[in-house]
Amino acid sequence: MRCISGTMQNLPQELWQRLERYRFRVFVQHLGWDMPHVPASVPGGERDQFDQPDTLYVIALSDNDGEIIGCARLLPTLRPYLLREVFPMLLGDQPLPSRADLWELSRFAALDLSALSKRRQGQVSSPHARKLIRAVMGCVARRGGHELITASPVAMARLLRHNGIAASCAGPVCLVDGERLCAFRMSTKLGLLNRRHPVSVV
Repeated sequence: MRCISGTMQNLPQELWQRLERYRFRVFVQHLGWDMPHVPASVPGGERDQFDQPDTLYVIALSDNDGEIIGCARLLPTLRPYLLREVFPMLLGDQPLPSRADLWELSRFAALDLSALSKRRQGQVSSPHARKLIRAVMGCVARRGGHELITASPVAMARLLRHNGIAASCAGPVCLVDGERLCAFRMSTKLGLLNRRHPVSVV
């Protein structure tokens, strides 16, 4: 597996279009999420209001055939981000973060779609998850980020613990559309220390 990071502005157009299609297959078709309607650049793609030209992405590609097997979206909390705009209830009465060194992680998946039939319904991770989350941490750390925050299903905590990443719940667990969600926070320190899985920047 190799990881590439970049923005919509500097990722190859063909790779960006494949990313949109990958996200649609994972989040809409596989997980059944009811996504906001924002026109994608290609039919069968997924995109929302937080996918801006300068939004940062990390994309995991298979060593075998170069297919996308994982993705992540990264937003500094100084600008509009998913947790603040859509899920503020996950922070309870706490002020909504707005710091240059705190970034939001969203649209995270580590799933090889070619092996979907071998995985249980609703699964959004794979053995590649450890490499991808650490690549994400390193990507943010190199941009001065010290911490990540994410609005995720409570099962995300098990995934993070399984991959040796300490995460704390930053607010109450809330039931949203039948799913228990929580805001998790985690340090990027592991990503800074991890040099075994570098990210190519385009």
